[in-house]
Amino acid sequence: MSFSARLEELGLTLPAVVPPVATYVPAVRSGNHVWTSGQLPMVGGELPAMGKVGGQVTAEQGRDLARTCALNGLAAIDALVGLDNVVRVVKVVGFVASTPDFTGQPGVINGASELLGEVFGDVGQHARSAVGVASLPLDAPVEVELLVEVAPE
Repeated sequence: MSFSARLEELGLTLPAVVPPVATYVPAVRSGNHVWTSGQLPMVGGELPAMGKVGGQVTAEQGRDLARTCALNGLAAIDALVGLDNVVRVVKVVGFVASTPDFTGQPGVINGASELLGEVFGDVGQHARSAVGVASLPLDAPVEVELLVEVAPE
């Protein structure tokens, strides 16, 4: 089954690629790898929640937002090379804007990792970092970067 078909089976639709909020592109291919820029949890051009996880945003909300970030990353990959050309998810880097006492960043970024597992199965297993930060662009609670290996051109 193709990854595009798997998305459909899961009832998911890739959103439009989120336009950059500064001077960069959504994704870049180099050789057999695609790196996405940090993806915010934009939905329809807006952030569904703003603030810090552990404060204005719950860990569960953060987890859902991380899932949205990953879906936006898949949209950027699809627009650049086609989702069905992904061979393996290599690495996920997740940033969580957190209150000083919040230490559940890995659980928040699980939202992104779980989505990738649902879509890609075994090839969705990846290395990962989950980092707490003081703030993110636009007061977003979560930002996620993806690195995937793709089929040769």
